[in-house]
Amino acid sequence: MGTLYYGGESTPVHIEDRALAHLKVVIATKLRRGESFTVSWRHPDDQPRGRSTVWIHPSIPLRFVFDDPEPAQLSRTWVEELASSANSSGGILLISEHFDTEALDVVADGQESSASLT
Repeated sequence: MGTLYYGGESTPVHIEDRALAHLKVVIATKLRRGESFTVSWRHPDDQPRGRSTVWIHPSIPLRFVFDDPEPAQLSRTWVEELASSANSSGGILLISEHFDTEALDVVADGQESSASLT
């Protein structure tokens, strides 16, 4: 279970490592372009029922913490679905993964290589 720390918020957001890795790629891309947007998710079963939304802005501190020391192999389809929602008026809606067979490799700077996104 990964953790997203955003701004001065004292309560961390816990997101499964694989989902957080995909979210990180999309968020980093949007912030690198200087774009602000929202991220929304449904509360996990162990929390009170509901959903949350945060406004993501380049000037607000953001940190991703992963429990797994190895980076997740990324799904091109899932990254594209998240990116598409990031570009909509509703912002990113953290959706569950639709498994595909075309995986992406992640590089240190978040840039997609000719063979993969890393």
